Amino acid sequence: MDDVTLRALRLVEEAQTGAAAPALATAETTLREATGEIADGPAAMHFARVVALTRLGELRAAVAAADLMLAAADREGSAGWRSCALSLRATRRLRVGDQDISEYDVEAVLRDLVSAETALLVDEPDPVIMGNAHTGIAIGYAQLRLYELAAPQFEAAYETTRHPQYPDNGNRAMWLCNLAELNLQWALELYQVGQVAVAERHTTIAESHATRAATEASGPQARVWRLLALLYAACARADRQDPASAATDIPRYAALLEDSGLRQQQELLLCRPFHAVALRRSGRPGEALRVIEQAVSALPAETDWLISAALHRTHAVLLTTNGSLDAVPGLTYGDALAELLWRQRHRWLHTAMTMQSYDVLRWQHEQAERAAQTDPLTGVANRRGLDVFLRNLAATGTSADRLVAVLAVDIDRFKHINDSLGHAVGDEVLRAVAQVLTASVRKGDFVARLGGDEFVAILPDADTADGTKVARRAVAAVAGMATWSARVSVGVASGPAYSVGDALTQADRAMYAAKRAGGNQATYRPAAVEQ
Repeated sequence: MDDVTLRALRLVEEAQTGAAAPALATAETTLREATGEIADGPAAMHFARVVALTRLGELRAAVAAADLMLAAADREGSAGWRSCALSLRATRRLRVGDQDISEYDVEAVLRDLVSAETALLVDEPDPVIMGNAHTGIAIGYAQLRLYELAAPQFEAAYETTRHPQYPDNGNRAMWLCNLAELNLQWALELYQVGQVAVAERHTTIAESHATRAATEASGPQARVWRLLALLYAACARADRQDPASAATDIPRYAALLEDSGLRQQQELLLCRPFHAVALRRSGRPGEALRVIEQAVSALPAETDWLISAALHRTHAVLLTTNGSLDAVPGLTYGDALAELLWRQRHRWLHTAMTMQSYDVLRWQHEQAERAAQTDPLTGVANRRGLDVFLRNLAATGTSADRLVAVLAVDIDRFKHINDSLGHAVGDEVLRAVAQVLTASVRKGDFVARLGGDEFVAILPDADTADGTKVARRAVAAVAGMATWSARVSVGVASGPAYSVGDALTQADRAMYAAKRAGGNQATYRPAAVEQ
């Protein structure tokens, strides 16, 4: 993990633990260091800025900040940060929509989440960034109650902690707790639509994840994660094999968590329906009713609707069980509404899975097309890739005064290298020269291998003088390679963008002139418009 990413993640932690304003100020100062503009800073710092703005309640500003992060990730070529930016934008859009129904756009949110998944089809080398990316996607799907899509993302985030470079910061237990919580929420919704057997399967899964989390808790917050895991494991037992111990353990671990500083109502409120169920199944219906009535009366306004619905439904079920007929109409209406919401969830799930299928097919097509245009030995473009680039260049460069410089490159005495050192060494030299050429050209320039030991570089918006500077830089860089002893001859020419083929011919002639002059040099032929 580089220093910028490490600093950004520390700012994220500060923002999430009550210091959002100073974290935001530090992130914005760092983002301006390069050019004075926030937009030009690194993606990692944009990540910290999005989180800080969110914690400050500036959701629309956080969406705009996620857009800047996405642009930065694309500049850096980071698949992981791109995925994070997309999932951050999705979840912030969802929250904006919760506040303003006119901006509620589930399809746009799903599109961002699916695109965030697709971004990770390209490998992200940093396991911490990868873990954050999977977590962001999981949170987005979980907020939409798409449990089937959220669970694999939390599992993938957990797997990143197995990487030897992953720090021991407690995230292993955190993601296992996330999986336990997700399955408990899934079970609550299944109970509301009458799918009891399926719900119990998910409480079984929740207990498994929670038990593992309790044993794997580590890092500075190990005690908190262990207690939360034990709380979730107790909740998972409430409707199955051991309601009596669950009825005892749930309030005990909840109290210990509060004593440890956990004040997040979401986690604690999630456990109230399970506590009431455990008491009822242990033959203590009066206590069960008191627990649920206390929870319902103290519900904060910002409580997640699913937990609120579960509390009210549990209350109605207990009242009905105790003989109250007044609760029956409310229970019937609530169950009918839950069924409608469950069907809506399935429609969103179908939409998301359809988007996923299309995105994967599109990505596979793009990968196949890219492979067809790439030289497998060196990784630069092949002749087909060059043809595509030149067609695109001609389509956008019809102006007669737009010049393009062309470099024709040939490795000196390459046959001798193959014959004396072997073809394996020859292949290594080709790869090394390709890397040097790619490093020598400017951003936006194009390098291709035509075959054998011949390469070409296309420099848009450059004249012969510009091309010659790049060519001489490449000649010196190849000659200075520490690993291999190799030299190149480079021919340079330029011409209008709409007739690069003529410049290629002239550059090729110039390259042969450089070879006749002894090689290891660049020779140019002035363009007709420059003569």
